[in-house]
Amino acid sequence: MLTKKTHSKRRESFVEGLMHILVKQGKCSHSEAKVIIQSFYDADAYEFDAFLVDEGLINVASMLSALEEYYKVPYFDVVGYFFDKQLLHKFPKYVMLQYGFIPLEDNENTMVVIASDPANSQLLVEIGKYVSYDIQFRVGLHHDILDAVKEFYDSALTEQRDEDDMYDSESQHKNNEAVFEETEDSFFDEDEDTIDFA
Repeated sequence: MLTKKTHSKRRESFVEGLMHILVKQGKCSHSEAKVIIQSFYDADAYEFDAFLVDEGLINVASMLSALEEYYKVPYFDVVGYFFDKQLLHKFPKYVMLQYGFIPLEDNENTMVVIASDPANSQLLVEIGKYVSYDIQFRVGLHHDILDAVKEFYDSALTEQRDEDDMYDSESQHKNNEAVFEETEDSFFDEDEDTIDFA
């Protein structure tokens, strides 16, 4: 994925390169490709791959296949995949959102990362600030990767809130028991004070 904030020449190369692949794969004709490219620029859309999918011009499977050929790395569809929370906690949320990536798996020496733009040279630099693995890339759809990151952190926040609520509930229960015991002791003390031995 290359956005309109990316250097124009690199972005144009991505747009033209991706459409060339889609034409070669028989997903559209040359004349349709020219119309699609012009429509993208006229619409002032932010992401070319998202534009193609959202407008119903190319389906997700075809887009992933084209991205795989363009970046020369295997594609990975992140939708519905349950990511390892320990891996995601290795990176700040804002870094994954800014650079459009999410860690998939790791072993002793290698981490597999799904990125929307694996060719981004700055991406390896940023990842290297947090882990020292050799990085292998998979390519995925930008908006799906961002959704997966946000969903993970939203879920983690909900789990934390549930744990906090449980802790508060247990604390309140213990406090209630302590108050009850204190009240009970006070009640018996008062009874002892009023006993008449006469």
